[in-house]
Amino acid sequence: MSGKTPESLTELIPVSLLTGFLGSGKTTVLNHILHHPGMEKSAVIVNEFGEVGLDHELTVTGAEDMVLLNSGCLCCTVRGDLVNTLRDLMMLRLREDVPSFERILIETTGLADPAPILHTLMSDQLVTNYFRLDGVIATVDAVNGEDTLNRQFESVKQAAVADRILITKTDLVDDAVTASLEARLDAINPAAPRQKVLNGEVDPDVLFNAGLFNPASKGPDVERWLQDEIYADEHKHATEHGHDHDHKHDVNRHDDHISSFCVTYDEPLRLDALEQWFDTIMMLKGPDLLRIKGIVNVAEMDKPVVIHGVQHVFHPPAVLDAWPSEDRRTRIVFITRDVERKTIEDTLKWFSDSRLQVNPGPKTGVV
Repeated sequence: MSGKTPESLTELIPVSLLTGFLGSGKTTVLNHILHHPGMEKSAVIVNEFGEVGLDHELTVTGAEDMVLLNSGCLCCTVRGDLVNTLRDLMMLRLREDVPSFERILIETTGLADPAPILHTLMSDQLVTNYFRLDGVIATVDAVNGEDTLNRQFESVKQAAVADRILITKTDLVDDAVTASLEARLDAINPAAPRQKVLNGEVDPDVLFNAGLFNPASKGPDVERWLQDEIYADEHKHATEHGHDHDHKHDVNRHDDHISSFCVTYDEPLRLDALEQWFDTIMMLKGPDLLRIKGIVNVAEMDKPVVIHGVQHVFHPPAVLDAWPSEDRRTRIVFITRDVERKTIEDTLKWFSDSRLQVNPGPKTGVV
C-alpha cells in the first residue's frame, strides 16, 4: 500500500475552490478576499478577467494572461486546461519569475460542475506532486437560492460537495426565507459550516484551512475535517427521510435525492475486502457518490488510513502516524445522490464478512 504522509502533505501548496451558481455573489466575495490583508501571497485562477472585474492596477509579470494585483495577489486565467495552468504557475514560481505564492484559489463559472476540477486536484500526478486540495467554498444566494436549488442540479451539487457555504444577499429577504434556505442546505450538507455574507465581506480565515491537515499544528485534524459527530442518529434519519416535510408539495426538488450519512464499522477491515468493496460501489454508483471522507482501520496495519473521494476518483490515501483519539472504528462520511445508506452498509458487511475468494477488479488506489 502506498500513501502520502502528513509531513509531505502539509508541505504542498493548498488549493481552495470557490464555486456557486450564477448571480450568487461569488465574484463579490472574490474581490473582497483579494484585498484582505494576509492574502498577498495568494495566486488566483479565474475564468476571465473581464467577468470578475478585478482591480487592474498591476505590475507586469511578463507572463501571458497573468497580472500582479496591487494587493500583491497573483492572478491568471485558465489557459487550455487546469493542469497546464497549475504547471505554468508552478514553473514561474520555481524560477522566481512571480512572487512565491503560498495558496491558490480557483474560481469556477456559475454553471460549473465542481467534480471535474476536484478530480484534477485529487488524481493528476503532476498536480498532486505540488498541490493539495484544501477545501470547496460555495456561495448560495438567499434571494434566488431555493428556486435555483429546485431548477438546477448543478447548484445542489455545488452545495453538496462544499466544505464551507456562504449565504449571500440575506439583507434582501426576511428571516423566514433565510431560515428555509438554511434548512435545505442543512439537509444537503449538514457538516459544512454556513456563514451569512453581506456585500462579499468575509474573513478569509473562515474559508481556508478546511482540509485534513492543520497548517498551524502541521498535523492531522481528523475530527474537524470529518465531523462525523454531525451525523448523529437523529440528524441522519432526518436527512435520509426528507428533513423538512413542509416541502412535500414542491416539485423538482433535486435535493430530495441527496443523502448524507456516516457509515461506521467496529472491527478492523481486511485490505482485500476494503479494496473490493470500493471497486464495487464505484462501479455501481460512482457518479452518484458526490463526496466521501473517512478514516479506516485496516487489519494489516497499526496506523489509520485517511481516504477522500469525489465520485469515482480518490485522492492518494494518507497514512497517519497515530490514531487521533481512542476511537478506532472505521468512519466514512458519504454524500450521495439516490444511494441508500443501507446499500453502502450491506455491501461493506458482505465483503468484510465474506470468506469467498473474490477476484478483485482494477485497483482503485484507495489503499
